[in-house]
Amino acid sequence: MQGYFLIGSFVVMILAVLVRSQQLRKLGIKAVHFGKLDKKDFIIPPFVLLYFYLILANIWDFPRFEEIFVQNDIISWIGVAFCVFAPVLFIWGIISFGKSFRVGVDNKKPNSLVTGGAFAISRNPLYLAFFSILLGAFLIFPMWTFFGYFVAALWLIDRQVCLEENFLKAHYGAEYDDYCGKVRRYL
Repeated sequence: MQGYFLIGSFVVMILAVLVRSQQLRKLGIKAVHFGKLDKKDFIIPPFVLLYFYLILANIWDFPRFEEIFVQNDIISWIGVAFCVFAPVLFIWGIISFGKSFRVGVDNKKPNSLVTGGAFAISRNPLYLAFFSILLGAFLIFPMWTFFGYFVAALWLIDRQVCLEENFLKAHYGAEYDDYCGKVRRYL
């Protein structure tokens, strides 16, 4: 049952990105810039598809690579709490972004620096939501594969955050430095 919360959380987050991107497109704003700054980003989608397969395999008992090594209902429900928190934070972050929402770095038409809403608590609430859902997935399905995905995501997301921060420092200068002094990178 806990796996259904995980799937629902991912669906809500994906729909939020698609809906917001479509809304911005109607305003003449291109929100998706995935892979434009770093072409290595295109290595990620096959791993994401495998990740989704692994989730479905554990929910519906499809063939999988390994077995769950420790199953504990309390820990699994803690994972559900992380999965429920993730889309709430994610949607709050998208709403806080307003017209500045982008997937990837838009160095041609960046909008104003967003420091309010979810961004008053974390400089990267959307990425924090991803960390939350990936940790929740590992707690629901405690397998080495899910742990490996969590660790790899920590590295990949932090790499992306550093790329974005370099752009933000160059573009917004002292305004961004002041913001960094007030709000932490993640929590």
